[in-house]
Amino acid sequence: MAVLDTKLFRDLRRLWAQSLAIALVVAGGVSTVVLAVGSMRSLEETRIAYYERYAFADVFAVVRRAPKALLDQIAEIPGVAAVEGRITKLALLDIPQSREPATGQFISLPEMGQPTLNRLYMRIGRMPAPESVDEVVVTEGFAKAHAFTPGSHFSAILNGRKRDLVIVGIALSPEFVYAIGPGDRMPDERRFAIVWMSEKALARAYDLDGAFSSVSLKLLRDASERDVRSRLDVLLDRYGGQAAYGRKDQTSHAYLDHGLDMLRNMSRTLPPIFLLVAAFLINVTLSRIVALEREQIGLLKALGYRNAAVAWHYIKFVIVIVAIGVVIGSAAGTWLGAYVTGLYGEFYRFPFLVFVESPDVYVAAAVLSLGAAIVGASHALRDVVRLPPAVAMQPPAPPRFRRLLPATFAVHALSQSVVMMVRNITGHPIRAIFTMVGMSLATGILIASLFLNGTMEALIDVTYFMSDRQDATVSFIERRPLNVVNQIARLPGVLAAEPYRVVPARIRNGTIERRAMISGRPNDADLSRIIDTDLNPVVLPETGLAISSWLAQILGTKVGDFVEIDLLEGQRRTVSIPVTALVEDYFGIQGMMDSEALARLMREAPAVNSVSVSLDANARDQFYDAIKRLPTVSGMALQGVSLASFRDALAVLVTTMANIYTGLAAVIAFGVVYNSARISLSERARELASLRVLGFTNREVLRILLLELALLTLLAQPAGWAAGYALAWTLQKKMAGELMRAPLVVEQSTYVFASAMVVAAALFSALVVRERVNRLDLVEVLKTRD
Repeated sequence: MAVLDTKLFRDLRRLWAQSLAIALVVAGGVSTVVLAVGSMRSLEETRIAYYERYAFADVFAVVRRAPKALLDQIAEIPGVAAVEGRITKLALLDIPQSREPATGQFISLPEMGQPTLNRLYMRIGRMPAPESVDEVVVTEGFAKAHAFTPGSHFSAILNGRKRDLVIVGIALSPEFVYAIGPGDRMPDERRFAIVWMSEKALARAYDLDGAFSSVSLKLLRDASERDVRSRLDVLLDRYGGQAAYGRKDQTSHAYLDHGLDMLRNMSRTLPPIFLLVAAFLINVTLSRIVALEREQIGLLKALGYRNAAVAWHYIKFVIVIVAIGVVIGSAAGTWLGAYVTGLYGEFYRFPFLVFVESPDVYVAAAVLSLGAAIVGASHALRDVVRLPPAVAMQPPAPPRFRRLLPATFAVHALSQSVVMMVRNITGHPIRAIFTMVGMSLATGILIASLFLNGTMEALIDVTYFMSDRQDATVSFIERRPLNVVNQIARLPGVLAAEPYRVVPARIRNGTIERRAMISGRPNDADLSRIIDTDLNPVVLPETGLAISSWLAQILGTKVGDFVEIDLLEGQRRTVSIPVTALVEDYFGIQGMMDSEALARLMREAPAVNSVSVSLDANARDQFYDAIKRLPTVSGMALQGVSLASFRDALAVLVTTMANIYTGLAAVIAFGVVYNSARISLSERARELASLRVLGFTNREVLRILLLELALLTLLAQPAGWAAGYALAWTLQKKMAGELMRAPLVVEQSTYVFASAMVVAAALFSALVVRERVNRLDLVEVLKTRD
């Protein structure tokens, strides 16, 4: 073994604790890369495989009633590979031992075999018999929520008639990996189900023999989706068709895409921060090790070792530490990635998971870590190369201290320990600044990992308590006259009722357009209120359109600009309307209008799609029973249940991810603080031993060292808070999307908790340093270096 290699292993054994702390910081960066990129790739590959194997459609459209003969004309549209016509209807469900009414999305199945598109993944059971009028297949989540098995029964109100249905199969579908009921914001598998039924039975119930109400298309690889949608709209227009839409606007795919985008953005934001901290820590550590070993470096050069050999020795020191970190980080990242992938797979109801073990992810993580480490070590290596042997073998020049305060003040106002601590910090300002920067970064990444909890609570507060304050929202199969509000208001337990009208539309500014819903609400709406960007209630203007601030940002519009609107219901006109207000809506993108103005725009009498109601808590059961008896009701959303589902979803995804990153950030924080404490002890060991010889006790010597650590830790916190807020702002912007955004809220408790974790790391480091100080070998440390 070469002499320098022997020295390398002795150094690693001597500095094993510091080396391990640095390796753990590197491991944190590596694990974030492997976790984020690995889980994202696995979920993307799972989605691709699921979509391809079960023929998920590319284009969708809803129609009132169209003859099946039209499917042949649709199939002739250039670029169409396959067409599937079917019947889809919403209906109320009456579940045994469940007081609240549930909603079912009924979908017809062909007489024989699986559908051509959007095929079912059968978990258990079989498909309904072609001639059966009561056999159904339901989604797995709905079945699990009610402990249903093949043979279980429930009831549904199909076209005004109550039918008893029997479950013969439990399945999953690529069309509904994320299924949301009408009026809901989050999946509620207890109260919303996808129900597949034989085509004959569903057509007979809704008088749709020889007709379809929904069509799905699969496109050829080089087909233009826009052209296909335009031609499809022309064919369906005379049959009451709504505008066709692609996967981008399909609810399930859009939410899944948003979830993957969040993972993708986290993989691009957090790992570089972790690796930056690792590079900084290696730079600080190696620079101070080189300073401590300057005599050894001079001796090696005097004995004939070239600059390159000495520099390579320290590079190998870095490589070994990085290699340990890469191994630990790869193992931890692989385990965490598999856990997160399984978590998302369960949440999005994938029937299987494709785990992608990409060697390039591990190679990239290792290369990035090593590159960051080499960059961090470059300053120290430059000092190694430039240090002449004769100079290196001499003790370094003592620092020049300057008097900052009058001597009398120092004597009378400060203790001797404090004076020595302040003098050491002011004598080495660069070293103190670097230590504080490291601790600030540790605090900052902790805040960036913790802020999501406060942000999501603010989102809940605005959405569920300031804006949508209703207890329930009753939706109808078709739009109803305005007097239906009075009918709902007279139901048992209803304290207040407000109308709600929704029209699908395309909102366009120049070449940029988005498909969105335009909702019409009364000016005096109090249950479902509109909030502006300052979180104040808004009274809708009598004319013009109010749009969400996010939609305005996408379209590049502001108040006073005109936008074009393609109305996708009724007469299907294109109109130009001024934007009169910007409102805050953290879910989706939408436009809002005064209900009477919307009725004039649609050229129809005032109508409603749903009614928001406030309920008497003591009469909810009577209200539920009354709703189940209304044949025109398609579903009902419960605000309390929606909030509970939202919190559950946060606990599963957001909170879990935040906890993972917080744990990794805590490891980095400990590595930063512990290395600062240990290196400070190494640098000042001779000074501290001299004090012991002069009569200072162990406690007094330790106080000098720990006071410096405590002061630097406290001084680093304000900068850490600022860095944390900046990182949280970056993450909040990266994770925002069209389906969901959240306000940036960093609670005071987040700052306190992040600083407390750094202080805890400092306290633990202090305990280690105390043991080291108590075990100082005074003779060994005080050996002359002259």
